[in-house]
Amino acid sequence: MRKPIIAGNWKMNKTISEGIDFVNKIKDLGDNTDVEVLVCVPFVALDSVKKELGISNIKLGSQNIHWEESGAYTGEISPLMLKEIGIDYAIIGHSERRQYFNETDETVNKRVKAALKYNIKPIICVGETLEEREENKAEEKVKTQVINSLEGINENEMKDIVFAYEPIWAIGTGRTASSEDANEMISFIRNIIEEKYNEKIAEGIRIQYGGSVKPGNVREIMNQPDIDGALVGGASLKKDDFTDIVRF
Repeated sequence: MRKPIIAGNWKMNKTISEGIDFVNKIKDLGDNTDVEVLVCVPFVALDSVKKELGISNIKLGSQNIHWEESGAYTGEISPLMLKEIGIDYAIIGHSERRQYFNETDETVNKRVKAALKYNIKPIICVGETLEEREENKAEEKVKTQVINSLEGINENEMKDIVFAYEPIWAIGTGRTASSEDANEMISFIRNIIEEKYNEKIAEGIRIQYGGSVKPGNVREIMNQPDIDGALVGGASLKKDDFTDIVRF
């Protein structure tokens, strides 16, 4: 039985003080042992939020990770730095990173390997544009992203990986893929993983849906058999909304 995972992605929102105040109000969400809860916060707030969470069961994630331990990479954050803070997860390959900061399948794969090396669990994001969906190229695009992201990843490492299917056209737009469409693509991703590895790994891996998840649609999404959680954007910034989503 796969344990659902609900991740709040704050993106470039909340100052350090705002982040501390927010997690102070949601600490008890980690008491729900039926769902794994995490918040993925801006780099500058990671250490402060970690300290505020204390012994809470809420996990902490970064929104990116570099593949080198150190070096001349101005503006980047290494896995060593993140590991010292004590983060649990790292979002890798989010569509906004791909769109605005030139992330590629190759750099996604390098980041995944770096995260795994330091026992940080990757949340690998994949998804198609509206144009690709309308041209019936959605599955081709997603399959390419999945396969390339897992290049050189062995069976044992797969137990620490989470995927997030996020159709680009549904992120921050208010539009949401129907729960059936989302489940169909997530089932497709699971089949890809089975082909590459085996049925046991495919059945064990958790695959989230991300794309305008809200309190009003989360239950329908989570009732789908292949959807194991949600990568939540805007709604994760509001205490009541995020609480309702976690308690779907």
